[in-house]
Amino acid sequence: MSNFDTRAFRTALGSFATGVTIITARAANGELAGLTVNSFASVSLDPPLVLWSLSLYSPALAVFQHCSHYTINILAADQAGLSDHFARPSTKESGSKFSALDFDTGCGGAPLLPGCCARLECRNETRHPGGDHLIFVGLVEKYSRQERPPLVFQGGQYRVLGTP
Repeated sequence: MSNFDTRAFRTALGSFATGVTIITARAANGELAGLTVNSFASVSLDPPLVLWSLSLYSPALAVFQHCSHYTINILAADQAGLSDHFARPSTKESGSKFSALDFDTGCGGAPLLPGCCARLECRNETRHPGGDHLIFVGLVEKYSRQERPPLVFQGGQYRVLGTP
């Protein structure tokens, strides 16, 4: 599709408001991985399945492909800074994204971030190719929820939901 304007397409996709998540995992060697993701969706209640996708060019791809579990941390409205922190790549100079964070440990050793609206602890069930991304389907084994307003992203910026 040589005439397809991918930049304009990305802008069109940005019209869709979405929640913001940080997906976290622990590799077999103990390495922690985490990244900000808004490509999250529910799939099924029975069994409890959710999905998200990750770029094939992500440095964290191998960790998520091979980990037994990952956690989907659904961010609260006051966690935009945490979202930004996990959206940046790790470097030798910046160290681990987790080094200054206080977190609990969930299924498979995946980090559970504090203060989130919800946390879904998922078994790394299946993966499917999807263009320049890999689609992950997780079986939710445990979850927790707090009554907090969610962080929303639309049009390239964080948004606040209006009251009903």
